[in-house]
Amino acid sequence: MSSDQESCYLCKEYLRDPVSIPCGHIFCTICLKTYWDHADHSGSYNCPECRVTYNKRPTPRRIGGSRRTGTTRTSESFPPPPPSPDYQLAGPQDVGCDICVGKKHKAIKSCLMCLASYCEKHLQPHFESATFKRHKLVDEIGHLDRQICPQHQKGLELFCRTDQMCICVLCTVKEHKGHDMVSAEQERSDEQQRLGATQAEIQEKIHDRLKQMEELKHAVDSLKTSAQMAMKECEKLFGDMLRSIERMQQEMIKLISSNKRAALNNAEGHMDRLNHEIEDLKRRDNEITQLSRTEDHIHFIQSYHMLIAQNEAEELPSVTVNPYFSFGPVSKAVSEMKQHLHEFSNEELVKVAQIVNKMPFCQLDDAKRKQSIKAETAEVDMTYRMPTKEPKSREDFLKYACPLTLDSNTAYQQLYLSRGNRKAALKRDPQSYSDSAARFDCLPQVLCKEPLSGGCFYWEVDWSGEGASVGVTYKGIKRTGYGDSCRIGYNRKSWSLFCSDSSYSARHSKDQMEINAPYSSRIGVFLDHTGGTLSFYSVGETMTLIHRFSASFSEAVYPGFWVWYESAITICQL
Repeated sequence: MSSDQESCYLCKEYLRDPVSIPCGHIFCTICLKTYWDHADHSGSYNCPECRVTYNKRPTPRRIGGSRRTGTTRTSESFPPPPPSPDYQLAGPQDVGCDICVGKKHKAIKSCLMCLASYCEKHLQPHFESATFKRHKLVDEIGHLDRQICPQHQKGLELFCRTDQMCICVLCTVKEHKGHDMVSAEQERSDEQQRLGATQAEIQEKIHDRLKQMEELKHAVDSLKTSAQMAMKECEKLFGDMLRSIERMQQEMIKLISSNKRAALNNAEGHMDRLNHEIEDLKRRDNEITQLSRTEDHIHFIQSYHMLIAQNEAEELPSVTVNPYFSFGPVSKAVSEMKQHLHEFSNEELVKVAQIVNKMPFCQLDDAKRKQSIKAETAEVDMTYRMPTKEPKSREDFLKYACPLTLDSNTAYQQLYLSRGNRKAALKRDPQSYSDSAARFDCLPQVLCKEPLSGGCFYWEVDWSGEGASVGVTYKGIKRTGYGDSCRIGYNRKSWSLFCSDSSYSARHSKDQMEINAPYSSRIGVFLDHTGGTLSFYSVGETMTLIHRFSASFSEAVYPGFWVWYESAITICQL
C-alpha cells in the first residue's frame, strides 16, 4: 500500500467509498464486502493486507472524502467505480502465470520443459498443439528457475550424493567428477521410501493427537458439566445467604421500629401530662389575676391563703430529655457487620481462586513447552535477549511506575480526552482543539507529554471496545496523512501492540507478528530504554509476557495510542 493511500489493496484502483477496519487498513467498500462474503462459511475474518484475524465480522467505518492529497479533482476526472475483485488473479501467495501481461492470473500448471507456469487460458496450447506433446506438466510450482543449473543453464537431471545437491549433465564433467551420482528419479525413489517412514511416523502422531483430542473433548464436556453444577450450587448457596441477610435486615428494622414506637409512646404520655399541668397552672394564674383586682378585702384574705397553700403543697415532676439519644449505634453496628462480611468474603474468594487456579486443566509437557517457546522465538527477529534484572512480580514493576498524561496538542480531532487527560475515546463529533502542527490530522492517535529516556519505566493501560494499539514512538513520527509513516508501529520510528477481542499483533516497521494469548483488558508496558527492550504484559494475579521488542533506542520515546471507534484507552494511576 502506498504511503498516500490512494489505491485499494484488493482491486489496485483508486479508493472508492473507502472504509477502515480495526487494524487501520483501508479498502473500497465493495472490495472488502466481496472479500469477507467469501469468508462467511468459515466464520473467521482476516484483514486482506496484514492478516489480523477477527472472530466476528468487524463493522467497517466509512471515511469521507477522496484519498488523494494532491490537486483537487472534479467529479468528471474520477475513474469509474472499480469492478468487484477478480479472485482468479494471483495474490501474494499464489503462483502467477508467466504469459499474462499486466495483472497476472493464477497458474494452474507448470511445464518442466518450458520452465514456465500457465493459467487456464494460456495452458490450452499444451493440450491442443503437437509441439508440446512431449512436455511434462505438473501442478503449479513457484521458482522454476530452481529447475535450471545456475552455472550451465541446463535442466537439473542428476543428484550428487557427495555434495547433496541437484546437478545437470555438464556438472559431471568437471565440478562433480568422480562423485557419487544417481539420477534424480533414483534419488526420488530412495527418498520416497524414507518419506514413507516419516509419513508413517506422522500418521502415528496424528493418531496420538486424535486420541488426545478425544480425551480433551471428554474432559471439556466434564468441565462444562462440573462448572454448570458448581454455578447452580453457588447460586443456591448465595441465595440462601441473601435470604439470611434479608432476615437480619428485617430483624434490625423490627428492633428499630419497636424502640421507636416505645420511645414515642413514652414521649406522648409525658406531653399529655405536661399539657394538663400547663392548663391547671394557667387557670390558677387567671384566679390570682382576678383576686388581685377584687375590692373585697375579706374575700382577698381568705382566697389568698388558700391559693398560696395549694401552690406550696404541689410539687410538679420535671421531664428530662436525653440530648444524645439516637439510633446511630445501630447504623454503626450494621456498618461494622458489612465491613467484616466484605473482608471475610474477599479473603475466602481469594483462597478459592488460588485453589482453582492451581489446578491446571490441560498443559504441554515441560520439554515440549520449552521447545515450543524456542521455536516461536526463532520465527521472528523482533524478540531478543532478556534484560539482566527484569522485574518479575507486579510489585517489582511498580517500582518503575511513571505518571503519564495525554497531550491534547497531538490528539486527533475526534478523540475525546477526559479524566485529567488520562482517557481517550474516539467520538463521531470533532472536539474543539486549537490548531497544532503536532496533531495527527487523519489517524485516531494521541501521544503522551512525557519523553522517556535513560532508564526503566512502567505504566499500565486499560482498553475496551473493538480494538486499540499501545506503543511508543520517537517525536519525529509524521503527523499528516493516512500512510504507514504516520501509524504507530508501522515504521522504523515506532513500536506497538495491537489489541482486539480475539488476538494481539506486535508491529514494528515492516515486521508483524500475530500472538495468541489470553484476553486481557489491562496491559502493562515495561520500557528499558538503556537496555533496549520494550515489553508488554497481561496484568493479573501474575504478570504474563505477551511480547517483547528489542531495539537500540537512539533518542527519547513518547508513549502513544491508536483508538478505534467505540473503543477507549485509559492510563491507570499507579
